[in-house]
Amino acid sequence: MDLKLTDKVALVTGSTAGIGFAIARSLASEGAHVYLNGRTEERVDAAMAAIRSHAAAAKVDGIAADFSSSAGAEAVIAKLPVVDVLVNNVGIFEPKPFAEIPDADWQRFFEINVMSGVRLSRHYLAAMLKKNWGRILFISSESAVQIPPEMVHYGVTKTAQIAVARGIAESVAGTGVTVNSILAGPTMSEGVIAFVEAISKQQHKPKEAIEKEFFEHVRPSSLLKRFATVDEVAAMATYMASELSSATNGAAMRVDGGVVKAIL
Repeated sequence: MDLKLTDKVALVTGSTAGIGFAIARSLASEGAHVYLNGRTEERVDAAMAAIRSHAAAAKVDGIAADFSSSAGAEAVIAKLPVVDVLVNNVGIFEPKPFAEIPDADWQRFFEINVMSGVRLSRHYLAAMLKKNWGRILFISSESAVQIPPEMVHYGVTKTAQIAVARGIAESVAGTGVTVNSILAGPTMSEGVIAFVEAISKQQHKPKEAIEKEFFEHVRPSSLLKRFATVDEVAAMATYMASELSSATNGAAMRVDGGVVKAIL
């Protein structure tokens, strides 16, 4: 299937590892010119090399930028003024009891998880509208719908992403620009792999047992009963970034393994 992404310019924030890297790699495999992003030049260079090692002809570049302040978005925009596809993927999370989350943590989470996407979308939207074509994606989470009590601040930022995406979509109704969010479920990213391995060693149990217990006790509503792969999430993001998704707009697309107990 031709997704018609050849030579489209795509920016994927937070794309040196995990879901972001998988999305960048998938978009590059479809012929897009992909700009990766990470906090350091070293991580960006390593991610670009990893993609090129699998596809020497892949068109990839990189921009190092930290989105903990507005300077991150400014740095990216200065180097890449126009894009066809924007994937707002960068994000942080940290389990912490609600009563122990200080204002500084709330502000840091909102800056990185929400404002980075707000700033980039606000800038890139103008050129997309002029061309009458563009795709903006926010990589949210099932935690936006089912706020995790162990990290309320994270859940709130994921909910905010869905609201921002829908609001922008409403503001560009009737154009060739679409804005959507993706609700990723528990996913086997590098961070989750490290977490499962650590628990496995600590409890002297195989990793398979740890995963089984997670879905029995922490996410019992999952229909998948396993962690999704980063490539499974990337597949949805790649489709949503393509020409073929033109009739999907203002939507929150679930790749959550059925964790959210809803038919809509």
